[in-house]
Amino acid sequence: MTTRLVVLASGAGSNAQAIVDACSTGRLRADVVAVVSDRPGAGVLARAEAAGIPAILRAPGVDEPRDRYDARLAEAVATFDPDVVVLAGWMRILMMPFLGMFPDRVVNLHPALPGELPGTRAIERAWREAMLGERTSTGVMVHLVPDEGVDDGPVLATTTVPIHPTDTLDELTARVHAAEHRLLVEALSTLCDQEVHP
Repeated sequence: MTTRLVVLASGAGSNAQAIVDACSTGRLRADVVAVVSDRPGAGVLARAEAAGIPAILRAPGVDEPRDRYDARLAEAVATFDPDVVVLAGWMRILMMPFLGMFPDRVVNLHPALPGELPGTRAIERAWREAMLGERTSTGVMVHLVPDEGVDDGPVLATTTVPIHPTDTLDELTARVHAAEHRLLVEALSTLCDQEVHP
């Protein structure tokens, strides 16, 4: 028995690809049963199609209320009967009409350590602080999303990423992304083992 994953992503999908690759090699005892994006043309949809995984676009309507969109998104995700919903570069705050459908089953990846740099552009903000001499490292965390709080749910895994004095933003971004790929797969592997063998 393998864990059923639905991945939500808004962008190019490198973290989704790391999950798909780990599933295909057996490092992750799970199946990605669908990939959902809120952005037309998102690279993650092409990655899913290339892997033979259902690629679902659920873009918000013009002036569509957030709760109505989240309820519609939840309905689409629920059709795939996921054990775990993975937010891998999902750039929208989910509300309870979605989260309430999947209690204790929504996992988020955030490119910062717990309590640091919540919200968007966390890597850029960490780099700018480092260039001002205010920090020498940042990190990545994987956490549960029980409610509408921003990047502050129960932590499943963390890793620290050093920031070198000579780093460009692109160099730091590449290092953080590599750490994201590793940590997300490790955290999901632990979670999936618990799903199969609670």
